[in-house]
Amino acid sequence: MGVVAGLACVTGSAQAPKPSLASPNAAGVSMGHLHYRVRDVAANRRFWMALGGQPVTTSRFAAPGREILRFQDVLVVLDRGETTGGTEGSVVNHVAFRLPSLAPVEAAGLVPARLAQFPGVSSVMSPENERIELFENTATNLTFVPDGGARDAAAERHNRPLTVPIAFHHVHLYLPDSAAASDAKAWYAKVFGGVPGKRAQYDATDVPGINLNFSAAPRPAGRSSDLPQAGTAPTKGRMLDHIGFEVVRLRDFCRRLESMGIVFDELYVEGRDGVGRARLTDPWGTSIELTEGLS
Repeated sequence: MGVVAGLACVTGSAQAPKPSLASPNAAGVSMGHLHYRVRDVAANRRFWMALGGQPVTTSRFAAPGREILRFQDVLVVLDRGETTGGTEGSVVNHVAFRLPSLAPVEAAGLVPARLAQFPGVSSVMSPENERIELFENTATNLTFVPDGGARDAAAERHNRPLTVPIAFHHVHLYLPDSAAASDAKAWYAKVFGGVPGKRAQYDATDVPGINLNFSAAPRPAGRSSDLPQAGTAPTKGRMLDHIGFEVVRLRDFCRRLESMGIVFDELYVEGRDGVGRARLTDPWGTSIELTEGLS
């Protein structure tokens, strides 16, 4: 074997596999994308690349001025636009990623703020003050336990060390009270075929590629319990405008949801780009886009 051929072989074997979306569950659902609207797309692109995102240069989801970054289990979509605020104050309070160590993130110039009370947990801030939570393999509050002792192969990923550079982990919904958190857990399990359980102390529902966490929004000191809970505004129009699930046989899936009484904001349509789409809002204000064809 020649020197060049041998070097190419070694280089190819050393390359990590390209990040991809998770395989769907029995309902045909997996995590798809996070869709942000930001003032400075280029600055945010640099931020997400420093976290480990890989730019997507060709995609059915492409659009003029849009940037797409690929992570394991999720695409991050950036469009330019004005918003009513970040996730702080909305029903989706924050999103989180897992990584074996913070070293690559720090080497890329980001400065994670570590939480002393939760070893292995930190946050970084985007150029427009969007907080992204990070969990290292050493974090003790990563594990997910399905209700009733059930076993699910996809959900077991939370109970093993991460072996890829970075992967999507969870979205954390802040809801009006603990009863709403329990209701949301059941709703996401029923609608998207998720596995209900607990992530640390939080009610949670696991779907391949995403762990949905639910808790009552903290009530500011002195705020009357008779007043609406703060921090639970709908996501539409915020910086993280919506989350997206990728769905196999999306048209049939939408018909099933309609038979369950779910009302769509936008009915199923297949665009000229070949991607099937539909939009709905969960009962607590989370805007959700369903797609078929991103992967």
